[in-house]
Amino acid sequence: MDIEIVAKALKELGHPTRLAIFKRLVKSGEQGIAVGVVQEELSIPGSTLSHHISSLASAGLITQRREGRTLFCVVEYEKFLSVIAFLQDECCSDEQS
Repeated sequence: MDIEIVAKALKELGHPTRLAIFKRLVKSGEQGIAVGVVQEELSIPGSTLSHHISSLASAGLITQRREGRTLFCVVEYEKFLSVIAFLQDECCSDEQS
């Protein structure tokens, strides 16, 4: 994975509010969660939540889908796991056997 892509993802996750939002989205699993539920559970004003969700989406960490009038956020697990893998890939590779 390109280091610039990983850096963007980590930058967006480096903000405490975005990290809290992302952690809540991860908890919801593959089906995602309604934005209103996230707003209620985390007590984040709507405009602020929208801004942070846009940042996470621009980094490719989440996608959104609309079902009727409800907007859902879903973690892009493949992207998320590739960011983690990037950090782990060379773990301890300099150690002597």
